[in-house]
Amino acid sequence: MSATPTSTDWLSHRPEIRVLDCTIRDGGLMNNHHFDDHVVKAVYEACIASGIDYMEIGYRASSKDIKLGEHGCWKYCREEDIRRIVGDNATSVKLSIMADAGKCDYQEDIPAKKNSLIDLVRVACYVHQVPLALDMLKDARDKGYETTVNLMAVTTVGDSELEAALALLAPSEAQAIYVVDSFGALYPLQTRRLVEKYLHHAKSGGKEVGIHAHNNLQLAYANTIEAISLGANYIDATMAGLGRGAGNCPMELLFGLLRDPAHRLRPILKCVADTIEPLRKDLGWGFDLPYMLTGLHNQHPRSAIAYNAATEPQDIGTFYDTF
Repeated sequence: MSATPTSTDWLSHRPEIRVLDCTIRDGGLMNNHHFDDHVVKAVYEACIASGIDYMEIGYRASSKDIKLGEHGCWKYCREEDIRRIVGDNATSVKLSIMADAGKCDYQEDIPAKKNSLIDLVRVACYVHQVPLALDMLKDARDKGYETTVNLMAVTTVGDSELEAALALLAPSEAQAIYVVDSFGALYPLQTRRLVEKYLHHAKSGGKEVGIHAHNNLQLAYANTIEAISLGANYIDATMAGLGRGAGNCPMELLFGLLRDPAHRLRPILKCVADTIEPLRKDLGWGFDLPYMLTGLHNQHPRSAIAYNAATEPQDIGTFYDTF
């Protein structure tokens, strides 16, 4: 069904935009990465059919930390597990993993690109870990991968510290630097200021800017739109918003905005309806009052996750009083 042109077409239709699906990686934080193969396969096939550029299939955590049964295989993304889902991946979709600074033995756990199905290594770090992230980015680029960097918990970082971190990342081996609203605490005006700051530094190094939003204040989509309107070209989203805590920008909403003939919404709708939504009862992601409160107070959602996981009913007023 063709779409009638709207006043947002000027904002959203840019051939430079790259969409990355992080349903399995971010959603894995809600079930210790224990996704059945059919779920991962359904997301992969939806990414192919809808024209998504990248699928982030999970983490590449240290193989020294593997504890059988504690975490599912998508915490480690071993090549044999990836191949079980995608075969040789003879498709247009590129595959991504996330490597957390300090949690990945990147020199050993990430092989040369010629020996891997992975195309993009996304390094995630806190501001104090930027020097380590620089080493990880160089290691991945030297091995033949595309690279980006996610600077986490940016809402807790002061201006001078952020400026210093961005000055280091601008000439790095990352092809894009992500604004990451780890706690879902940003409002669009704050997102605007951050994206403008990132763009200033990124352009000096010939890099792109990305956005990874969480939905604690029901603003993940709004913040994503704001970033796109300013020129962010690497865009994260997940099917039905599946992700840690309050979740992420929903892919189905993003595709409703991206009026690009190469993007097809129907396969995403089918994946959401048939595969992702049936998981909601058990995984319990999405906006709620506890996640709202952690977002309002710019705090990690771990306390809200514990509140929601409690076996006995909890009083929301008592939880509110803890802030």
